[in-house]
Amino acid sequence: MNYSNSTNVPKSSLKLFKITVIILLLFFGIVCNGLALWVFCCKMKKWKVTVIYMVNLIISDILILMTFPFQLYDYFSTSKLENNLCKASISFYVMNTYMSIFTITIISADRYLAIRFPVRSKRWRSPGKAVGICCIVWLFQISLSIMLTLRLDYIIPVCFQKVSNTPNPMFLLFAVVGFTVPLIIISFCTVQVIRTLYSKEKRDVNEQRSVRKSINIILSNMVVFVICFLPIHMGYTIRFVAETVKVTDQTLEQIKRFIDVAISMAHSNCVLDSLCYYFVAGEFWKASDLSPRIIYSNIKKKSLVTD
Repeated sequence: MNYSNSTNVPKSSLKLFKITVIILLLFFGIVCNGLALWVFCCKMKKWKVTVIYMVNLIISDILILMTFPFQLYDYFSTSKLENNLCKASISFYVMNTYMSIFTITIISADRYLAIRFPVRSKRWRSPGKAVGICCIVWLFQISLSIMLTLRLDYIIPVCFQKVSNTPNPMFLLFAVVGFTVPLIIISFCTVQVIRTLYSKEKRDVNEQRSVRKSINIILSNMVVFVICFLPIHMGYTIRFVAETVKVTDQTLEQIKRFIDVAISMAHSNCVLDSLCYYFVAGEFWKASDLSPRIIYSNIKKKSLVTD
């Protein structure tokens, strides 16, 4: 068994952990996102602004899942991915990861506008404008992906790994533009939405319960975002600083191990995102015919017909 000098965790155990996580997330991600996409596209009669953004999020998550088989092949096979296929897979993964982050940010901003300015926001929020915003973000992400592909020989000489100890500002850019800025926006919107909900007059117990539920959902979305994406971008920043000041190889190895685990946490967002479809979209369960109330009602109707 191959052990690293810098840690007690064997490399083979870390590799097994990463492979197991990818396989599990691939299975549950396809099931959850596939179900959500089917409901939104086939069962919902009218697409509202939030639904458009969520469909965009589903698409980006599914496209991320499509890169998992290539990562598994790279882990299992002794013959590594062909260079151009490797470049395409990495660019595809990075593009859709940040598409997912930016879409989550847009959903937070849209929710803030809808709750904080319910009347004025009607002029700014429409299905057509939502589609336009999604298209603009996709164009930005595709441009970023092309730029990344052209620089991949320098950044990642081995597929899905950065083996060079040369600091690269691209990773710092990912941490700042791809995570820190969205985190600031999401944090601001979350705080403002919660303050607005708390300040509203609650007329009855049901309304109080509804407000508490909304706040719990918003906080849960925020926590999931931080848990999934903070470790990996913190790892990028630490590695950039460590490579710049030229720390020891042992320290760099520890940082790389941390990043390996953090990447698996970032992968999990593909599944955790799907949970918000079920809680945030009010019409989701109604449209899916899968809510416990509707299932019970259907069973009751069938039993009456049988009797």
